[in-house]
Amino acid sequence: NNCPYTVWAAASPGGGRRPDRGQSWTLNVAPGTAMARIWGRTNCNFDSSGRGRCATGDCGALECKGWGVPPNTLAEYALNQFGNMDFIDISLVDGFNIPMDFSPTTGRCRGIRCTADINGQCPRELRVPSGCNNPCTVFKTNEYCCTNGQGSCGPTNFSKFFKTRCPDAYSYPQDDP
Repeated sequence: NNCPYTVWAAASPGGGRRPDRGQSWTLNVAPGTAMARIWGRTNCNFDSSGRGRCATGDCGALECKGWGVPPNTLAEYALNQFGNMDFIDISLVDGFNIPMDFSPTTGRCRGIRCTADINGQCPRELRVPSGCNNPCTVFKTNEYCCTNGQGSCGPTNFSKFFKTRCPDAYSYPQDDP
């Protein structure tokens, strides 16, 4: 956690924990895990049994069993995919709540990041406390959600807002090079 505030890390699979500033969390992935999501949660309160809520990225517990509720900045990885290669990405398809830096542990691939002040510049229609929703979450139309299949949507002014500030990140569901 390199943020000047508390971030409650979450992963699916993987659970969750609270890394204080300067601390890290090493995820030990079970053999056969093909892909996962990692995200940060903000303004969380948990009871002694780990039940609770977060303002952004909430999954209902300290140890997440599923995905977080938008908005949340996502780091995603896929292992042993096409050509036996591994892939990483940052996605703003579920919106933005905290800056993200996602780097491999070997030097063979470059790290990716989204460190812009998205929350401070978030368009009024997408703004929520402590985050910035993706337009699909707000408007629920094919234009933003790409629900009508491959090639059914393209960049919009909202996705361009995200992409301009975070060029390494996916900004809408079909934002593939």
